[in-house]
Amino acid sequence: MKRFVLLDTTPIPDNGGALCLFEYGEDFVIKIQGGDGGQLMNTRMHGSEDALAEIPCRKVAGRPNSRVLIGGLGMGFTLASALKHLGKSAEVVVAELVPGVVQWNHGPLGEKAGMPVLDPRTTIVQEDVAKVLQNEPQGFDAIMLDVDNGPEGLTQKANSWLYSSGGLAACGRALRPKGILAVWSASADRQFNDRLRKAGFKAEEVQVYAHGNKGTRHTIWICEKLKG
Repeated sequence: MKRFVLLDTTPIPDNGGALCLFEYGEDFVIKIQGGDGGQLMNTRMHGSEDALAEIPCRKVAGRPNSRVLIGGLGMGFTLASALKHLGKSAEVVVAELVPGVVQWNHGPLGEKAGMPVLDPRTTIVQEDVAKVLQNEPQGFDAIMLDVDNGPEGLTQKANSWLYSSGGLAACGRALRPKGILAVWSASADRQFNDRLRKAGFKAEEVQVYAHGNKGTRHTIWICEKLKG
């Protein structure tokens, strides 16, 4: 019988909380320490994380020296998908606030995604993605956000700015002309659709299965920057 085996715990900077990495049979699971026992992510169900990168990266792959940003390394599946669908001259910048998550992706956890952190096109920045956005005007052809559980599924209040009008405006400024913003969410959210439109994006809401073609579905917003 499979059981959860705690492998490591790592603090979340400036938060007071911590993330826990568990082994569960042949899979790995990340949970928040002291939470309700729910999983933030696991290595068995990552279909929507793959799609988060595949859809926008296919759109920008033909651009010369394409450069994209991923907010949140997680278990590395979004990074792996981005690398798969981009050319040899591309750069994938990953902003990950928790150093322990980066370390886990250099170990057995990272092997599940094919060790994308070791790809020469990968640049890991141990920083809040909000700061990266603000420091790189027109720095990216695409931005993929997989931070917390999405706009309305937040477990950390500090993440709320990213999905606010101000955060979306910062995404717009960080994108190059006709850039693509992709946002992952555990559920749909009509109010977020309105914020995207007001921030100058043409948004399409896509439903993607977490695993295979049945069961839980997640939401991905694919948003095209209309001006600038």
